[in-house]
Amino acid sequence: MTLEEVVGSNSTEKKMETVSQALEELLVAAQRQDCLTVGVYESAKLMNVDPDSVVLCVLATDEEDQDDIALQIHFTLLQAFCCDNDINILRVSGVRRLAQLLEEDTEDQNGNEPRDLHCILVTNPPVQPLQCQALQDVGSFCEESRCRNQWVPCLELQDR
Repeated sequence: MTLEEVVGSNSTEKKMETVSQALEELLVAAQRQDCLTVGVYESAKLMNVDPDSVVLCVLATDEEDQDDIALQIHFTLLQAFCCDNDINILRVSGVRRLAQLLEEDTEDQNGNEPRDLHCILVTNPPVQPLQCQALQDVGSFCEESRCRNQWVPCLELQDR
């Protein structure tokens, strides 16, 4: 391995860590401002009604979800819709970390299923726009990825 490869991989690792932190900050801020839509079906409904309000689509899976054909089909359709409507997309692994961030219980007190965290939309309402550096950082990362022909960049969220 050359020095350039070592330095380059370290730089890429730092960039991914920075973007992961920005994504976490963005999701928490958006949740506080009621700018999150959680769930595959809920997200599809919102994008059908008001695609212009959506600024980011987060598709989350873990290894156990890779064989879920229905989920992968939903992801393919959501990705196509996002590309057609210029909506930034991120694929992330770490559904458990998302649950921690959004303070989701694995089950509620009544034993009901938890919310579906496989798809999360961040919206930016025109009345009171979401203004945070994290949104700009994540958006820049998505744009840089598209310039490198990586249309759906992937991040790994680390459990803490």
